[in-house]
Amino acid sequence: MSGHSKWATTKHKKAAIDAKRGKMFAKLIKNIEVAARTGGGDPAANPTLFDAIQKAKKTSVPNDNIDRAVKRGSGAEAGGAEYQNITYEGYAPGGVAVLIECLTDNKNRAAGEVRTAMNRNGGQMADAGSVSYLFNRRGVIIVPKDQSSGALTEDDLLLAVLEAGAEEVNDYGESFEVLTEATDLVAVRTALQENEIDYDSADVSFVPTLNVEVDADGARKVLRIIDALEDSDDVQNVYSNFDASDEVMAEVG
Repeated sequence: MSGHSKWATTKHKKAAIDAKRGKMFAKLIKNIEVAARTGGGDPAANPTLFDAIQKAKKTSVPNDNIDRAVKRGSGAEAGGAEYQNITYEGYAPGGVAVLIECLTDNKNRAAGEVRTAMNRNGGQMADAGSVSYLFNRRGVIIVPKDQSSGALTEDDLLLAVLEAGAEEVNDYGESFEVLTEATDLVAVRTALQENEIDYDSADVSFVPTLNVEVDADGARKVLRIIDALEDSDDVQNVYSNFDASDEVMAEVG
């Protein structure tokens, strides 16, 4: 689940990883394979692969699984599948826009599972382009305030990332969100590393340009669709433009 609210970048993301760890491992391994196939098996020369490996390690994917995925993707070991990226668009109840990124070796299966998840949970598919214009492709880095060196301040973070290309820093309670142009993500991530600032994730994501505020009932309906979509092995990321207050999310539980 990816979104653009305090809730989306903290509580639900962590809860979803804990509850679906096995499925998450499989998706992270798939990302590593594709990155290695596209840009080679050397993380030092392949920023996409570097980030995919870092994310897998932060989610406690075993090193042996990571190494085998790199070898399959780079061709050093047999068994790699041919995956393709597909993006589907749709609406959740209440007019909430949904973008679904798939990475699959079976386009028909992926399309069927996405359509079923949407239809069974009150959503509807949309034509290409009818939803995507509501999102911008941006780099999103989540930086915890609690660092090994102590508590990270916003001023210290800004000092580290602004010259590297960061455009915006948002305070989300236990963490900061750093937004960049998609092309500046690697430079900003590198700046964090050079300043010995740890980060939870660094991804190129779809960030909504206009959020739809929902109440508790609306949040439940949107989450039901997102959870159903994420149950598909072919679905890598789900983005939406819904937003909900802390009070609403506390009511939803």
